[in-house]
Amino acid sequence: QVQLVESGGDSVQPGGSLTLSCVVSGYTYSPYRPICMGWFRQATGKKREGVGSIMNSGMSPTYVDSVKGRFTISQNNAKNTLFLQMNNLKPDATAMYYCAAAWVRIGGTCPITATDFPYWGQGTQVTVSS
Repeated sequence: QVQLVESGGDSVQPGGSLTLSCVVSGYTYSPYRPICMGWFRQATGKKREGVGSIMNSGMSPTYVDSVKGRFTISQNNAKNTLFLQMNNLKPDATAMYYCAAAWVRIGGTCPITATDFPYWGQGTQVTVSS
């Protein structure tokens, strides 16, 4: 059973930076068991939206347009840790941030929708406010 634990959420001022971490357990990196790791966020009263995702195969991560150039997803396969570096944060980034995981067939790509990710962390709160 894959388990995910996020950390790093905090309150920051607009323009600030923050790095979120997600430790994955119950999974050992293998190129024969592709897994997609995604970051999602959900603001109060809004739908959960995808921020970006990355395959453990080393393919470049993908991002939602609103965060391109400011957010960076990376991973440390040796430590089973996923990161979300967020720069130039705006108030609309205020949300609960979740990491999620989904098995992918060999040669496949990351799912697009949240419902296609069966494994989720508990979330970490990011607040951007002056």
